[in-house]
Amino acid sequence: MQASTYGALKGSIGFGVQNQRRVSGFGELRNRTSTVSRNLCVTDRSICCGGLCLSSAAMGAKLAGLRTGFDGISMSTLKARSVQARASDGDLENLVPSKPQGKSSGTVLPFVGVACLGAILFGYHLGVVNGALEYLSKDLGIAENAVLQGWVVSALLAGATVGSFTGGALADKFGRTRTFQLDVIPLAIGAFLCATSQSVQTMIVGRLLAGIGIGITSSIVPLYISEISPTEIRGALGSVNQLFICIGILGALVAGLPLAANPLWWRTMFGVAIVPSVLLALGMAASPESPRWLFQQGKISEAEKAIKTLYGKERVSEVMHDLTSATQGSVEPEASWFDLFSSRYRKVVSVGAALFLFQQLAGINAVVYYSTSVFRSAGITSDVAASALVGAANVFGTAVASSLMDRQGRKSLLLTSFGGMAASMLLLSLSFTWKVLAPYSGPLAVAGTVLYVLSFSLGAGPVPALLLPEIFASRIRAKAVSLSLGMHWISNFVIGLYFLSFVTKFGISSVYLGFAGVCLLAVLYVAGNVVETKGRSLEEIERALSVAT
Repeated sequence: MQASTYGALKGSIGFGVQNQRRVSGFGELRNRTSTVSRNLCVTDRSICCGGLCLSSAAMGAKLAGLRTGFDGISMSTLKARSVQARASDGDLENLVPSKPQGKSSGTVLPFVGVACLGAILFGYHLGVVNGALEYLSKDLGIAENAVLQGWVVSALLAGATVGSFTGGALADKFGRTRTFQLDVIPLAIGAFLCATSQSVQTMIVGRLLAGIGIGITSSIVPLYISEISPTEIRGALGSVNQLFICIGILGALVAGLPLAANPLWWRTMFGVAIVPSVLLALGMAASPESPRWLFQQGKISEAEKAIKTLYGKERVSEVMHDLTSATQGSVEPEASWFDLFSSRYRKVVSVGAALFLFQQLAGINAVVYYSTSVFRSAGITSDVAASALVGAANVFGTAVASSLMDRQGRKSLLLTSFGGMAASMLLLSLSFTWKVLAPYSGPLAVAGTVLYVLSFSLGAGPVPALLLPEIFASRIRAKAVSLSLGMHWISNFVIGLYFLSFVTKFGISSVYLGFAGVCLLAVLYVAGNVVETKGRSLEEIERALSVAT
């Protein structure tokens, strides 16, 4: 396969692992009787997913635990008693959080599950072309045309870039649930065109539409979940989102198994994606709108109704008081795109874009691209076994991140993740060039690859998209998330396009060494610019950052 084609393909698959691991929360209520002082430091602001059995068991237990634990969550917010603002020069801000107590008659998990249908579609559309490309190329008469094959792959990324930029504007204008329903249109039509295409032109249009759909999905799934999830399990729900992305990618891999016996099966593979699209539309019709969005629009009675559904009627007055306090009694007008670059928001928006840029420049696509040859050098000739091993590392790291996200915090996981990725890249580079390691180069390369994926899944993969809806103010949240994800898609596409050219010119060892350097720079950037958000309600974080800036 031509370099650009395979690079773009691997880039899209790699993105499935990293993107969307993001979930944030809502529904916290003030507890006025019990408080514990904590510090919030404020600054300037896939890979084919193997190991499904492990993932399903682990996350099944996790979901059961969340459902059991949720009944005891009071969804407390944190009432600030003292505020010491800290900007980039090092001032501190101390907020006093309360312990969750009491019991809620509402429930959030079913609606998170509906939103995660979007995550499944996200992963599936990214992965489906992996197995189907060879067979659809023969059927459509482009088997010898690597350029057109590249377009079939890359059209999805181009569409996703457009979709990610439009998702935020749609979510602000029509609301989160209605945007989900509108998003089903390009997702379903794109899948239908791909499944029924008789020409490569129709296939490319279908892939472009599906790309627009997953681009919108990439921004509104974490946005919606962030605005309805309780603070106490916001990080854990982020890993559930990641799990569903992996399930989507794995589903695409499994769907391709009959291809060897039935070369026309690729049409069914694309057509299957229509089913979860329709279910997403139906599920969102029965899901509550984000109370934050409703409040921002001045729809107070509807916001109260949504809060009652999500958290129970006994929490309505307290949540509404929290929302009112966050805006200091006034509702600001909807932000424009230009507001994102104003002095008020510029620094925090730049953090979002930088995190996604570091995520891409850290080399995830390179590791995915070369994983098969690395495993073969160690004697693992089965591509399925190689994918399973890498996937197992991914889901294991996801499970660990899930358990640590709300205890250790986002920032510490990012630092650990990028540090581990730097060490892994250094090991990979040395295994290819250091003569003293030549007898062990194969096993060392495999160890470096697995360690890299494990480190990536601990923080660099899931945290950026989880963190961004937390640090962005409510009036810019949708557009800022879309802008950051748009930068992600653009960098994903560009890196996939030029990666092999760099390898040809400088050699894979030098490229890996460069990735290690990027990871170290990311550690320094995160240490100096990223705010810790664990255990804080979105309103609290917004108030803190407003004081800091």
